Amino acid sequence: MPSESLRLWDPVVRLFHLSIAGVFVANYFFNEAGDDWHVWLGYYAVAWLLVRMVWGFIGPRSARWADFWPTPSRLASHARSLLAGRPEHRLGHSPLGALVMILMLLALLTVGLSGWAMEEIDALWGADWPLQVHETAADGLLVLVCIHIAAAVFESFQVRDNLPLSMLTGRRRRLPDDSTR
Repeated sequence: MPSESLRLWDPVVRLFHLSIAGVFVANYFFNEAGDDWHVWLGYYAVAWLLVRMVWGFIGPRSARWADFWPTPSRLASHARSLLAGRPEHRLGHSPLGALVMILMLLALLTVGLSGWAMEEIDALWGADWPLQVHETAADGLLVLVCIHIAAAVFESFQVRDNLPLSMLTGRRRRLPDDSTR
């Protein structure tokens, strides 16, 4: 008989998630743009982003891009299951969750690169567009984070499993139709 739960999220994925969440909250709501904490936390976030990108190729199955990349067929199947009220029982990222995650990573990269450009490229000092890109990407990231949180809560009710808790503990309830993972 399979155990009640299984290890799903490895420490790298969990530390990435917690680190990025913490940096985003600190820099978006509490740190003044351009101050030392804001800048250094931004560099810290981009370093974690690079680690996560590499980990997507070399990490365990649930962390790998190939395991959850949101292909058109995966997205269509997931959307059909949601519209039909039959949640897909899948460990790891759902296809729509993966799409939002990738959009968040791209927004984070844009925030990081535009922030770096404002600080480090002399030719851009005084230019307005890097700041506009930075602020727009940060605001877009906030929208995506809200979607991410709402979707995690919604999916938790649908699959009857506490998905946010699984990101903290690394463990997820074994699904009845997937005892092999």
